[in-house]
Amino acid sequence: MNDLEMYREQLAMCDDRIIDILEERNSIIEKIMAYKQEYGMPLLQPVQEEKQERRRQDKLKGYRYEQEIENVFSEIVRNSKRIQARHLFDYNIVLIGFMGAGKSTVSEYLSTVFAMDVVEMDQVIAEREGMSIPDIFATYGEEYFRNRETNLLKEMQLRKQAVISCGGGAALREENVAEMKKNGRVVLLTASPQTIYERVKDSTDRPILNGNNNIEFITELMEKRREKYEKAADIVIYTDGKTVLQICEELIAKL
Repeated sequence: MNDLEMYREQLAMCDDRIIDILEERNSIIEKIMAYKQEYGMPLLQPVQEEKQERRRQDKLKGYRYEQEIENVFSEIVRNSKRIQARHLFDYNIVLIGFMGAGKSTVSEYLSTVFAMDVVEMDQVIAEREGMSIPDIFATYGEEYFRNRETNLLKEMQLRKQAVISCGGGAALREENVAEMKKNGRVVLLTASPQTIYERVKDSTDRPILNGNNNIEFITELMEKRREKYEKAADIVIYTDGKTVLQICEELIAKL
């Protein structure tokens, strides 16, 4: 065996060890999840994750291939998060609720901690139509926009472990709710009218509030929608006074 063949054999042996270690690591991830669930521990523990991150970074300092190894670890950690999501959810999480209830914030956080794909329905529709949501309403009307929502929800039935953040009016259509439930659990996020107002008062991309951006109008509209929201929901979470971590812990526990 010449030197080149020897190096290739050493490389193959390294690959074998990496495969075995990754298999063991992924198995440990599942054991940790099962342990937390068995003993009622919080599944989301950002402090512990930060501790592990610092430990890894300290270990890598001074290594010749520090950046390359860190790049590999970034993908390993991402895959670990996906394993956790697969352990918890074999369906999509569909977030509904009034504008400003926290859907985008919660979906972004779930994407971070579980590496879940996020579908912001309003954003997807706006990109496909090549115009903003207010422009779609002004050009084609609300019915046209609602039909686009229904079609997109039908597409989402082919996905799993995705977070689907719906526009405020999506759950008002019974057809939409039926599509949501075909491959998803529907989570209603809600808050007080005062909280909603504080979150949306400076927004310029919510056509239904044009000329009506005040607590009184928001209160009235929320009350009109409340029954349909609650009927559509599998679980309800109030977001007032809670951090996004607290909201997501409650969401996971209830699901």
